[in-house]
Amino acid sequence: MCEIRLLLRLIKEEKMLEKEFVAETPELEELKEHIKRILTLMGEDASREGLVKTPERVAKAMMTLTRGYDIDPHEVLSSAKFKEDYSQMVIVKDIDFYSLCEHHLLPFFGKAHVAYIPNGYITGLSKIARVVDIYSHRLQVQERMTSQIKECIQRTLNPLGVMVVVEAKHMCMQMRGVEKQNSITTTSDFTGAFNQAKTREEFMNLIRR
Repeated sequence: MCEIRLLLRLIKEEKMLEKEFVAETPELEELKEHIKRILTLMGEDASREGLVKTPERVAKAMMTLTRGYDIDPHEVLSSAKFKEDYSQMVIVKDIDFYSLCEHHLLPFFGKAHVAYIPNGYITGLSKIARVVDIYSHRLQVQERMTSQIKECIQRTLNPLGVMVVVEAKHMCMQMRGVEKQNSITTTSDFTGAFNQAKTREEFMNLIRR
């Protein structure tokens, strides 16, 4: 019975990630009021036609963009954990993501590349992408998100090694501040077998193909 409840919860969580699903909650109503107040403080008339529904739209958008807080990435990985005698590199590359920088609440977006070397267990390939989605749907900094993805896979699957590379553009650098339109930030983190330069080089060569 417990396994059935867990499966149903995971199905619900996956549906939340697949589409914009926002439940009507007291928190949503309170968030709408705060956004309406922000519009007023900016000198706008929050009651004018173009802004009447803006607090609701923004509140729902923020709840959607931060829905990763309500989902356990370890459970998502564990739900498709299979015993398998395979010990070569598994790579899921070019995983698109969008996240919000916690410093300015502006988007940063790009691609994540993830590799792991199984140690008796593998996981469903889509679950790797789900883990990226879950951590990116939180207020983030790119460096921490990279490490969180790595740590989640390492703790849940206990592989021989994990490596994560994230490449992203940051609106906080493009829309404001230094306003550098073409800058790309790359972060990486790794464990185990990827501490060997040869293994890291193999991974980097494969994701550049």
